[in-house]
Amino acid sequence: MSTDDPDHSADAHGHEHREVAGPGYPTPAAMRTESDREKTAFVMSLRVGMDVDGPDFVGVVDVDPDSDTYAELIDTVEMPNKGDELHHFGWNTCSSSCHAEGLTRDHLIVPGQRSSRIHIIDAADPRTPEIERVIEPEEVFEHDLSAPHTVHCVPEGKIVISMLGNADGELPGGFLQLDQDDFSIDGHWEVDSGPMEMNYDYWYQPRHGVMISSEWAAPETYYPGFDLEDVEAGKYGDSIHIWDWETREHRQTLSFDEEGLIPLEVRMPHNPEETEGYVGAALSSNILRFWEADDGTWDWEKVIDIEDREHPDWDMPVPGLVTDLLVSLDDQYLFFSNWLHGDVRMYDVSDTGSPRLVDQVWAGGNFGDRQTVGDYDIRGAPQMLQLSRDGRRLYWTTSLFSTWDNQFYPEMGEEGSLMLKADVHPEEGRMELDEEFVVDFGDAPGGPARAHEIRWPGGDCTSDVWQ
Repeated sequence: MSTDDPDHSADAHGHEHREVAGPGYPTPAAMRTESDREKTAFVMSLRVGMDVDGPDFVGVVDVDPDSDTYAELIDTVEMPNKGDELHHFGWNTCSSSCHAEGLTRDHLIVPGQRSSRIHIIDAADPRTPEIERVIEPEEVFEHDLSAPHTVHCVPEGKIVISMLGNADGELPGGFLQLDQDDFSIDGHWEVDSGPMEMNYDYWYQPRHGVMISSEWAAPETYYPGFDLEDVEAGKYGDSIHIWDWETREHRQTLSFDEEGLIPLEVRMPHNPEETEGYVGAALSSNILRFWEADDGTWDWEKVIDIEDREHPDWDMPVPGLVTDLLVSLDDQYLFFSNWLHGDVRMYDVSDTGSPRLVDQVWAGGNFGDRQTVGDYDIRGAPQMLQLSRDGRRLYWTTSLFSTWDNQFYPEMGEEGSLMLKADVHPEEGRMELDEEFVVDFGDAPGGPARAHEIRWPGGDCTSDVWQ
């Protein structure tokens, strides 16, 4: 599956990197080996549910070890309104359009999960980004959609955002499409949603004309916090959906039932030839592999299972709660976080059907021996992950969602969350927590904040798709 195999090289695809006219890189291997080290990180930062009354912001973090401001929040782009709950975000264009002339990766698409407001940020200068325009919620509600989540740029000059609810915060959700030129709303991406009602994350493989989406719940269900009775009442997802990328029609549903409750992040290999991938089921605390069979239908299997653990302060066994996962650009390693247990894991997935645990790092959570890093108490546990393009540094933040944070790690609502880092040694298959790298969002200008998704200027392994 590795994108570094000889037959997946730039030469094999008939072009050299220097011929790329558009944004990004012609192959995952080119991004991994030819890009510079990350020096700046964009981090979604929110104040919803915090003791401080203030707007959310996009934080700019210095991750250049040669800089005098290394591991510091060096700029903030504050939102014009309060209560957005910034969550996930993405680029106006990426490596899926690397041969499209006239496109530049220079704008961040930054939605508010609660407000359904979509901010367009000019990030041409990564150290001084600025808000360029705002799409107000009323424009989104006109299409009977709300609660934007995953943002992907797609090859057809468009941006597609998964939407988790209708205009009233109920089901069904759908997909909102924006134009890359002026960021106007085109309407729904899908033309036939079939039985899909719940939505969450998605990934696509344009070379094979397929998209895979996952499920969380209706906004009205998860906004107030987590209630186990909602799970028992069937208000949380347990399936993924297969879509025809060309016709935009729903093709198949893979239902996991109790083996895959609350399937969240979807990741497919960066090698565009592959038709398989992984999804992390949060509540069932396992990793499920899905793939296309010879007859064109899709199937699945459980490949990693995290055992629940007893805790003296809990009335029930504590699930790991797999909340984020990613695949390295060479498709060799899978990383995922167990937000309630408190660890981040590294698996060798060279044999895609038999992942092999090679290392894990404990940092916070309900079971981690390490509850401090340097002089800082760890508030929360590993959650949103981002890997350096060369696969040698894994960063994470510790906030999940405002009401869920306040329910499981209430100290984050008072003191904010952290951004941490582990050094990765892919040749040896191991990780080591960097005790010197801590970004405390409790010290953010204007008051404490929660740090969530991370993006690199120039793209990363969770935003870029190749065709």
